[in-house]
Amino acid sequence: MKLWFNHPATNWNEALPIGNGRLGAMIFGGITSERLQLNEETVWTGNRSDFVNPASKAALPEVRKLLFAGEYAAAQKLAQDKMMGDKKVGSNYQTLGDLHLNFVVNGEISDYRRELDLETAIARVSYRAQNTTYTRELFSSAPDQTLVLQLTASKLGAITFDLQLSRPGNKATIQVSGNEITMTEHVGDGVGVIMAARVKLLTDGGTLQAKGQSIHIEKADKVTLLLTAATDYRGEDPLQVSAKQLAATEKRNYDEIKNDHIADYQKYFKRVTFDLGTTDAVYFPTDTRITAIQKGNIDPHLISLYYQFGRYLLISSSRPGGLPANLQGIWADGLYPPRSADYHININIQMNYWLSEITNLSEMHLPFLNFINDLRADGRKTAKEMYGMPGAVAHFTTDAWHFTETYGQTQWAMWPMGLAWSAQHLWEHYLFTEDKTYLATLAYPAMKDVAEFCAAWLIENPVTKKLVSGPSISPENTFKTKDGAIATMVMGPTMDHMIIRDLLTNTIAAGKVLDKDAAFQKKMSSILAQLAPTKIGSDGRIMEWTEEFEEPEPGHRHISHLYGLYPGKEITSQQPDLLEAARKTIEYRLAHGGGHTGWSRAWIINFFARLQNGEAAYNDLMALLQKSTLPNLFDTHPPFQIDGNFGATAGITEMLLQSHAGELNLLPALPKAWQKGMIHGIVGRGGFEVDLDWEDGNLKEVKILSKLGNNCKIRYGNQVVEIKTERGKWYQFDSKLNKKSI
Repeated sequence: MKLWFNHPATNWNEALPIGNGRLGAMIFGGITSERLQLNEETVWTGNRSDFVNPASKAALPEVRKLLFAGEYAAAQKLAQDKMMGDKKVGSNYQTLGDLHLNFVVNGEISDYRRELDLETAIARVSYRAQNTTYTRELFSSAPDQTLVLQLTASKLGAITFDLQLSRPGNKATIQVSGNEITMTEHVGDGVGVIMAARVKLLTDGGTLQAKGQSIHIEKADKVTLLLTAATDYRGEDPLQVSAKQLAATEKRNYDEIKNDHIADYQKYFKRVTFDLGTTDAVYFPTDTRITAIQKGNIDPHLISLYYQFGRYLLISSSRPGGLPANLQGIWADGLYPPRSADYHININIQMNYWLSEITNLSEMHLPFLNFINDLRADGRKTAKEMYGMPGAVAHFTTDAWHFTETYGQTQWAMWPMGLAWSAQHLWEHYLFTEDKTYLATLAYPAMKDVAEFCAAWLIENPVTKKLVSGPSISPENTFKTKDGAIATMVMGPTMDHMIIRDLLTNTIAAGKVLDKDAAFQKKMSSILAQLAPTKIGSDGRIMEWTEEFEEPEPGHRHISHLYGLYPGKEITSQQPDLLEAARKTIEYRLAHGGGHTGWSRAWIINFFARLQNGEAAYNDLMALLQKSTLPNLFDTHPPFQIDGNFGATAGITEMLLQSHAGELNLLPALPKAWQKGMIHGIVGRGGFEVDLDWEDGNLKEVKILSKLGNNCKIRYGNQVVEIKTERGKWYQFDSKLNKKSI
């Protein structure tokens, strides 16, 4: 379980990520010059601001009227002019800065190795020069909230280097005092957080001297660097917080810090083991293995490594009490990362958390769930001021300041379903944990808020008499009108209805669990009966819009109208006609160049897994590795975007276990390439932890831990058994689902 390389990173896409959920670094591993590119999750420009277009509420009825009349271009122009907000205050995630170590190294270099150990979340760089082995060991500790780097050498007095902290823009204040460097800045030219970073050097042997804005270490035996960082995002003094963290960590010895870090990390990571077998490829560096995959090489171990790398990234970028993982997790270079490294809520942040529950990382889901709850206050304001409606709404994207208004071009912005899609995660966490306190205090109030907006938002189509959503879009896609114009908005896009159907169904179920709001449940049930259904077009595909429009981009990256297949549960084996239509929809997209971004390819893996087409899911997984994976195993959109890593890990899990249809479906999409393997510790809805072993392409045995004591329906192919379980007890079955004693 190691990513490793026999050369330093030549660019950011080859560097190795470490993180404790909040504080991270990208490690380049240079020999004479090491760069650690640093991040802290709350380093954001911008602030809380309101920018609802005041003309929006009055324009809504007219926009709807134009859309119902088929006047798409006129409706789009009106919505662009009267409904898009003017976001004057920019906001984006930024790098914390860079830590530079410039070494004195003499002689020829040999035995170079740079690695990231997924078992321990520790990175290492080592090489030999003049019969001396130099080693760097790096990790970001969650227990100590400190990034730690230890430098050692096989020869005493061999470590000499200069240390500096810097930040792009040259606006940071840097102070050196003794063995400590402090860096502070009010980011965004004063419109953003105030940040502080501190690094302290602890040396064995040698000398230490401050030189201007750097520290010089001469002929040390061993050096330990401790780095802490904080911002005022939550109202705290970043200088005081970082100083307190540093003071606490430096009192402890290195081995204690390291052991506590490993123990904390492994209590999450070691919950799941995954083995597809190995080939001689394991003896080659990771970038060489990626190149070999691109040339058609078979490397089953790389798939299990990639899978566990996805879990590693979530543990390292999303911890309870922090912000959720953004478009780049927590790892972003420079002051203006791609797409601001923000929180796109029209699929990307949701995809970041598809793996959380099923790969036994439920705690790492909490930052997103709490973030959804934090969007509600502004969401209620936006619903009222923009649409004149109750409940809460959010659109296509947001940031650390929790805005919910919309801005930009209608093609991506006129989509009020961001909070409604996100709310699915609130219910999913309950399905896996059955935590009623969480449901009553966080999930249900938020779900109800969003459901109230959707209930008010829907309007009757004057022709079909069905309830439809709109004005809205099928995220980022366009269509051709009958007169040849390119348009984007309609009344009643399929995805909206799938999301609303899912939301209202889940909210009704949550209300029943809590035994409250019977009248509201009745209202939602009535709406569900009137909501426009999912339709199949004349070509057998699921319709994306209310009419069968010509598509300017038939291979578009978003396949929004299959939300009901995944991550929803509307399209299952109980609707064979919809399943077949979904299959045709995906195949059409792929035939026209779909899946060309990393995250869209990851979504397609999940689609094919739900269709129980293991060969197609496997082929798309291989395509992801071949076309959308960087040398350090990061997903590329391009450029780097972490959702593809997370989405693919979820897709692999869906190939091996599904539980969305009220049963544990074992190996539903097992490809022929995985003839023998095992995965232990993955989780199904209802609180079931599952250990699967298979050989010769068939189930060998399954062990199931019932965490909650629920009844359990188990399916393997056409074989089905149902059992009553006791909380905390294991159950074992053979290949025929015959129960075995444990």
